[in-house]
Amino acid sequence: MLQPKRVKYRRPHSIKYEGKSKAGNTIAFGEYGLQAVSGNWITARQIESARIVLARYTNRQGKIWIRIYPQLAKTKKPAEVRMGSGKGSVDAWVAVVKTGRVMFEIGGIPEAQAREALRLASYKLPLKTKIVAKGEEK
Repeated sequence: MLQPKRVKYRRPHSIKYEGKSKAGNTIAFGEYGLQAVSGNWITARQIESARIVLARYTNRQGKIWIRIYPQLAKTKKPAEVRMGSGKGSVDAWVAVVKTGRVMFEIGGIPEAQAREALRLASYKLPLKTKIVAKGEEK
């Protein structure tokens, strides 16, 4: 699972995912990409799950780029604990994904195979996505 080696603050405040992505909204490496239509937090487990689907469907051919990284720690207090007594412990690491962000890119395989792989990977993510080709983002 992806997670940072070290962070400045162990339990940060939440970062909002509303609004449009100001960076990472074009395809930079591959030929096809999976672009977010809505914003959400994506956990390290969900990123890994989508990566496995992409690798398995393409039979490890071509190249896959993961353009998001889970750098934000989400905390959670245990079940049936009274209010107060500080912030909970780190439960999961999440990537903040805003509208328009290209999350995964794929290249070096036929278009039909790339689109199907990205479609299957989109089922593993908690937000709406669309498949875009190089040059048709936005």
